[in-house]
Amino acid sequence: MRTQVCIIGAGPAGLLLGARLAKAGVDAVILERMSGDYVLGRIRAGVLEQTTTDLLRELGVHARLDKEGIPHQGFSLSFNNRLLRIDMHKLTAGQQVTVYGQTEVTRDLMQHRSAQGLLTVYEASEVALHALDSKAPYVTYKQDGRAQRLDADFICGCDGYHGVSRKSIPRDQIREYEKIYPFGWLGVLADVPPVAHELIYANHARGFALCSQRSHTRSRYYLQCGLDDKVENWPDEMFWQELKKRLPEDVAAQLVTGASIEKSIAPLRSFVSEPMRYGRLFLAGDAAHIVPPTGAKGLNLAASDVRYLSDALIAYYQGRHQEIEHYAERCLARVWRAVRFSWWFTNLMHQFPDADAISHPLQLAELDYLANSEAAQRVLAENYVGLPFDFGGNG
Repeated sequence: MRTQVCIIGAGPAGLLLGARLAKAGVDAVILERMSGDYVLGRIRAGVLEQTTTDLLRELGVHARLDKEGIPHQGFSLSFNNRLLRIDMHKLTAGQQVTVYGQTEVTRDLMQHRSAQGLLTVYEASEVALHALDSKAPYVTYKQDGRAQRLDADFICGCDGYHGVSRKSIPRDQIREYEKIYPFGWLGVLADVPPVAHELIYANHARGFALCSQRSHTRSRYYLQCGLDDKVENWPDEMFWQELKKRLPEDVAAQLVTGASIEKSIAPLRSFVSEPMRYGRLFLAGDAAHIVPPTGAKGLNLAASDVRYLSDALIAYYQGRHQEIEHYAERCLARVWRAVRFSWWFTNLMHQFPDADAISHPLQLAELDYLANSEAAQRVLAENYVGLPFDFGGNG
């Protein structure tokens, strides 16, 4: 079998890339090692930047987003038993984010691809990438136990941090940067109304907390916990009690609790692999970079990669071959800005186990500065809603 572009991974990045290429008439086949049901079972973040929702609307994949997504024009920082609201809409000339689960984005893109009759091969095992530094790369895999080969002009690795794509690049051809944070996030999903209509990020001496949501009736809450902690150490009642301790008293008094329907612990890391290209292989999304979930940049950064990559591939097939040469450089400029923001926000809001006595008072001083400086709030707001693709001239 032959295609113009082979996409490894049927998560939101791979599906979004396939949709943008298809709209421009570029043929692409997607290979996914897991089943479609497994992909849809992943619980992930649900805050979409304006640029991400714009991409979905451009493709016509926005009916449920418009119906079920919850626009947020601000968010709050909690510290010293108080709330500071960051008015994104005012500070960024009318921009906003939308709460809409990554699972739902994936579902919408899957249905869109299926409706167009485009090929996605699920449960493709033993995927291997070959001849990446040649003009004729190809992928081998097994489907139903039978060996298959897919030839392509280009291969796009959208298969995440643990996927085969980045691992297929010779180690002497890439440089990796990584920071492992000394804590994780204990997340609980529950069918209870959110404690607030916008997100609350809490800095507390006992540790970070986040009050998030999936809908008007389903909430997602997080607590900072140790890397060696276990879900079984956190019965529901204990989780709710600890969450209340980390929130302002008036917010805690409004918290509606209930039985959890999902509970998990996620580690935090910052990771960047450079460059995001090797020969005819291009990396996008978590295959090339990871950010801590503070600020919800992961999915949105993957979407911006897809925008740059699809534009470059479409230009190539329209005869403008030079644009593909600048993909990695353009992406990485935006990637590092998002990594910087997520690192800064994580350091501002979390308690580090090896911190000295001055660390928490300095966090509170910076938060107090934010509360009294519109300029500082504007910097936070513009990074949170997502920098424009042409920010700094690299878009």
